[in-house]
Amino acid sequence: MQQIFNFIIRNSNRLLFLLLLGISLALTIQSHSFHRSKVISSANFLSGGVYERINHVNEYLNLRTENNELILENARLKSLLFNKEDTAKAPLPDSIKGVKPADIVVSKVIHNSYNRHENYITLNSGSNEGVKPDMGVINSLGIIGVIDNTSPRYSTVISILNMKSQINAKLKKSNHFGSLTWDGKSTGFVQLEDVPRLASVKKGDTIVTGGQSVIFPEGINIGTVDIVFKKEGTSYYVIKVKLFNDMTNLGHVYIIKSKDREELINLEKKEKDE
Repeated sequence: MQQIFNFIIRNSNRLLFLLLLGISLALTIQSHSFHRSKVISSANFLSGGVYERINHVNEYLNLRTENNELILENARLKSLLFNKEDTAKAPLPDSIKGVKPADIVVSKVIHNSYNRHENYITLNSGSNEGVKPDMGVINSLGIIGVIDNTSPRYSTVISILNMKSQINAKLKKSNHFGSLTWDGKSTGFVQLEDVPRLASVKKGDTIVTGGQSVIFPEGINIGTVDIVFKKEGTSYYVIKVKLFNDMTNLGHVYIIKSKDREELINLEKKEKDE
């Protein structure tokens, strides 16, 4: 306490000056509106800056709580999104030669592999909708593949980008047939093998399904001729076909039922047995 008194006595002149200065400033501010407005404005500026910094600190301290709330909200939205029924049904194709609308199942690709040698596609349609192995799968641009296996609600498709795939195909402008295969290289090209050299082939010609099997009707688009090779030691061409479809970007597809399939298979089996 004695030190405080000693400090006041030693600095009495300075303290008196500051006191009188404070009183004079207060009287000046109180009696002049201009000075009062400036002081209030400055005070607001300072207090606003302080409040802003305090708010930043509070926001930082509350980040964990806000993050937890965002996580819960994202989980709720994802649940709504993933459990929402897909109402965007693809329309039936205008016409497929020899196929009735009742014999077409509209489905959707839910998984698609295209970076392997043996690629498969999964569809959200299965045996509950009459889907069976060896049914053809197409979309509005062309062929996709052939049904391999089914479960009640799903089915797998052997993609045309599968080195085990073999599909009957032909030149659209003639009846020269070949076997459509894939060499495991580019996702945009397949190969049409065993086309007779008597066939007139040029770049840009259209390749379609041949119709010599019970899987695909005749005339379904596949792609166009890109390059023609002569197969050494044979009298056949190998044609590099540029696909109409982008096999890396598939959505809705059409599964083609074949009511005559079992009848034809049984008939061919009888011929072999005889």
